[in-house]
Amino acid sequence: MLNRRRYRTPARRMALRAAPPRRPGAVADLYTFSGPSSHANHPLAMREENTRLFEYEQSVKSAFDAIVPALRRIACLQYQEGFESQAQALAQRHLGFELPESILADAWVDRIDMRRLYAWCVFQTYRWFCDDFFQSRPLDSGDDEAFNTFLLECGFHSLDISPCADGRLAHVVRYVLRLPYRSVRRKSYAGALFDIEDSLQKWVETEMRRYRELKPNSPDSPTRYLKAAIYHFSSMDPEREGCAAHGSNTNRAASAARDRLISFQQAVENSFCCGASIDLLLIGVDTATDAIRIHMPGEDGVPDLNRSVDVMSLYDETRHLTENGARQRIADRVYQAGGDLMDGMSRLILRLVENNISQIDYVRQYHGEYYADIGHAERFIGAGIGFEEIQLRNLTYFAYLRTVEESNQDLDVGVKIFSKLTMSHGLPVPVVIRFDYHGKVPGARSRAVEHCYRIARALAQRYPSLVKKGLLHAFLGVRDCSSGGLVEYLGCSVTEPSIFAIPNPGGVQ
Repeated sequence: MLNRRRYRTPARRMALRAAPPRRPGAVADLYTFSGPSSHANHPLAMREENTRLFEYEQSVKSAFDAIVPALRRIACLQYQEGFESQAQALAQRHLGFELPESILADAWVDRIDMRRLYAWCVFQTYRWFCDDFFQSRPLDSGDDEAFNTFLLECGFHSLDISPCADGRLAHVVRYVLRLPYRSVRRKSYAGALFDIEDSLQKWVETEMRRYRELKPNSPDSPTRYLKAAIYHFSSMDPEREGCAAHGSNTNRAASAARDRLISFQQAVENSFCCGASIDLLLIGVDTATDAIRIHMPGEDGVPDLNRSVDVMSLYDETRHLTENGARQRIADRVYQAGGDLMDGMSRLILRLVENNISQIDYVRQYHGEYYADIGHAERFIGAGIGFEEIQLRNLTYFAYLRTVEESNQDLDVGVKIFSKLTMSHGLPVPVVIRFDYHGKVPGARSRAVEHCYRIARALAQRYPSLVKKGLLHAFLGVRDCSSGGLVEYLGCSVTEPSIFAIPNPGGVQ
């Protein structure tokens, strides 16, 4: 069960009450929430969990959405007597933190640097959000062990998910699929085109742990490693709001994700043995409604692009049935579509279908028939390794990387997205550079810190024009993921521009 506490600090509640109405065309207009509707629940929907998940989502996003209205009010004060004290009081009241004194003190000379202030506010809000997540554990489901047991009973000792890096899929684990986020490995890539070598390394680690520690089970247990790829499409605007990495072509996105799954399976079998236990799962997500489409594996275990279970259709077909009737109807449809599908996979798919029904209900109850922001509305780019705390839709665009060079496609897509979200309004691209490390490994922290600074310098080299114009700012942090601690703040370019150490120009403009 989720924590029942209210996810709003006093400053956040004040911000929600005091924020002025938004005018059309403003940056904040991209980030809106609809109120609860009188939508009738599906008999299988988890009503109480939906309420708590929405409360958490709203509290976090409203904190980010309070930034632009607060900065507008501050901008109107900059030539008034006592500007600095007024601005700090307003920031504390509406945002819950102070602004850099150096930026406010220089406002009388020319104009206040709103780009730097905006980036600072995004980064400070991110720090608040992270601290709250790791201290309060608001999205802990309380059923991690039960799910792990269920997964083993289905014949799988690990579930490794690679969704697209698109921010509209950032909530795919905890919301769309309703899975305990600590029981699932998630690593996002543009177009769901995950790094095969990275996944291969994770498979090796998993199998080694089974041999050395008998966790989660012994190596002679007849279970398999399940690798899932998650692509996306849009039922509301399929020509423009699909996956940018595949030109909004749904068939191309699904086919590319399936091909990557097959390549991973072959990589494991070729590297070790033909009997290496790998199963594959391909899922599509409609980013307008959060409904999923599960492609059923064929006789060879490869997901069939032409045979799938559409959960939105099942939702409509069963919403007026009793709970038992709806569950039986769904089981009939899944087994009909699955054919010779092994029983364990069918059980897992049934669970994913039922979980997703709760998410469809969630969207309909709190957002309407579909999301208002059917397109991109991310608040920042997350670059590096980690980000366990990002479980909310359209909060973050992911760019998992160790070097900018190896993930330049992911970064370029993210910057292109923010060229419309923020740069078109004169505001910068906020990039959170984060590297998690295992504290028990000698030298791990120092290497993580160096990774952060190296990525910051590489960003400046790739986007020198944006850095020079103040249209790209970075926040640096590391976290010991083995201890479950907070994110350790290293610095940000707003107050420490030297972290970019801009090399010779010549990168992407």
